[in-house]
Formats: sequence, structure tokens, C-alpha cells
Amino acid sequence: MTSKQQEKTPPVIILIAGHWLGAWAWDEVAEQLTSNGMHAIPITLPGLDDQDPQRANRTLDEQVVAIQSVVDAQGGNVVLVAHSGANAPVSVVIDQHPELIRRVVWVDSGPVLPGSVFAPDLPESVAEVPLPSFEELGQQASLEGLSAEHLQCFREKAVAEPGPVMRAAVELTNDGRFSVPTTMVCCSIPSEQVLGLAEEGHAMFAEVARIDNIDVIDLPTGHWPMWSCPEALAKVIGHAAGQPARSSF
Repeated sequence: MTSKQQEKTPPVIILIAGHWLGAWAWDEVAEQLTSNGMHAIPITLPGLDDQDPQRANRTLDEQVVAIQSVVDAQGGNVVLVAHSGANAPVSVVIDQHPELIRRVVWVDSGPVLPGSVFAPDLPESVAEVPLPSFEELGQQASLEGLSAEHLQCFREKAVAEPGPVMRAAVELTNDGRFSVPTTMVCCSIPSEQVLGLAEEGHAMFAEVARIDNIDVIDLPTGHWPMWSCPEALAKVIGHAAGQPARSSF
């Protein structure tokens, strides 16, 4: 498909949630997008399917392959929406085939640096990392906007993150990844702070400073906006998906 054809053809929106979450996390957002005439595909990464008896052994490479298979099935022309810890496999997918990605939308997240490891000190003996207590989780990420019902659902449906995924180093070699149009949805950290950290070379946001075409949007809430403000998030994603395949901001 040519770039002109891509601009005329609505992209498929692939929704990928962060640690402990599956496709279910996007239910409200996907419903909003679909009701607005968009094609949204929420996916559950390998290792986060509670029906998979081998889930604790799943790897980052398998997660990358799973995302790429959905991209390939759509013939490219997709918008990848990556929340939180989904940034590792999504960064690799973009690195491997930037030409197939119309846009990436980072939801309270961003691209990772080459060689990044989420939990470098996690012992090999640890098979999986379960959802921590909300007291501990709240020290790591903002729970703002989440009701008691949200937290109960989170606790009941969360699946432990595979140890191999948490220990994996991200391999990135293609500078073409910086040419993919990007939207950053800043929720728990204001965009001004994110861009400042990027310019300072902070490890969490250093790659942001190298992106050619970036749109930064503030959506003030906690780290899980798909629950705290699903309608607003769907609107932002829908707007991003409707933008031209290549543009400058």
C-alpha cells in the first residue's frame, strides 16, 4: 500500500496494555472507538493469558512476534497504541518494521532505549512477577481516578508478568524508528516535564528527543487512563489515528 493510499484508508488501531493486563483492559476504550466507526483490535500479549499453562515461560521475543503478526494480518497501515510496560515489545516492532506503522500512540509511556531491561536485578529463580499491593503500586505509578471497583477488577483479572520478559534486554538497531509519527499522551507526568527530561537525556525519555514527528497531549489523570477516563482517551486515540501518515508538528 502506498503512502497516499494509506492516508485515504482508515488505519487499524491495535491496543496493547502494560504489565499484568490483557485485551480486557481496553474494553471501554475499544467500545468508544468502535462506536465512532473505527476498527480497534485489543490484544493480549503472550505471557498474560491466564489460560496459557506455559505463560510464565513466554518471552519478549514472543510478544514482539505476536504484535507483528497482527500488524501483518492488517497489511500494515496500523496505529499502535502502547500503554506503560508494553513499550518494550512495541519499541522492537517499530524498530523492525517502521514502514508498516502509520503512527504510534504512547499512553503514559514512551519508547525505550536500546539495551533497556525492565527488571535487571530480578533473579533467574523468579518465574513471574505478580501485581503488587496497591500501596506499593501507588508508590510506583499514580492510581488517580481509579475507583474501588476499578481496583477490584484490576486485582481479580491481573496476570503475573513472566520473569523472562522482565529480564529481557531490548535490541534496537534501526534509526528508521524515529521517523514513525508519534503521539505521546501524558497522564501522570505533565508533558512539559516529559519533554524536559527528554532533552536532559533521562533514560526513561531519551528516545523521545530523537523522534522526527511528535505530538504531545496532556490528559491529566493516573497511570491507567483506559479506566479513569476511557471516553477522553478514546477521543485522543481516534484523533491521532485520523492524522496523515506523515506530518510535521
